[in-house]
Amino acid sequence: MSAEGRPADGGRLLTGVAWVVLLLGLWVWGRDATEGPGGSSAPTTGDAAAVGRPLGDPLPPAQTPFEGGVVPRRVDVASIGVTAPVVPRGLDASGAVDPPPYGQPSKVGWYSSGTRPGAAGVALLVGHVDTESKPAVFYGLSAARPGETVRVTGTGGETLEFTIDDVQVFTRERFDPQKVYGPRQSDRAELRLITCGGTYDRKARTYTANVVVSAYLTGAAKG
Repeated sequence: MSAEGRPADGGRLLTGVAWVVLLLGLWVWGRDATEGPGGSSAPTTGDAAAVGRPLGDPLPPAQTPFEGGVVPRRVDVASIGVTAPVVPRGLDASGAVDPPPYGQPSKVGWYSSGTRPGAAGVALLVGHVDTESKPAVFYGLSAARPGETVRVTGTGGETLEFTIDDVQVFTRERFDPQKVYGPRQSDRAELRLITCGGTYDRKARTYTANVVVSAYLTGAAKG
């Protein structure tokens, strides 16, 4: 890391440039409404590749969204070993969601000016894929699969259970804000977990794609 807390020139990590590219669409969309360093992120078929689910193994029904949602405190994705604190984040000067500081690679950022988890709409959680020397919180995000569970714990002790229904990889050139940030079904409480993927472009100092995991509310309990 540099003295300013930014990556050194040769570092394989999620740079500020990558976040601007990744979340520029959010700045536009929001006004109206990665695998590890240098690796190849799966799935990688085409510009947007969905991971399927075995035939005959249906996903659970969606639970009705509830008024106001919850302020998230922690997110857990047991299938890929993620247990992380969630911190509220806003937009930076470039109009992109400001991720957790580089010195806090184990934290996940929640776009707190947007939808709360559990409320109707799409709540956004963003995390780093790596640092110069080690994996970060969402290093294994591309290994998530439909049917697996994401649990969000609220500041009041509430526990929300989301079921993953889609995992996609979008190249930077064909990033589609409506597909990434828009609801898959208008009557659901949905969640997006986002990080970088594809391969690391040393010249551009950014990754070539973005991993986007989509989930929807299937259970909730008050603390």
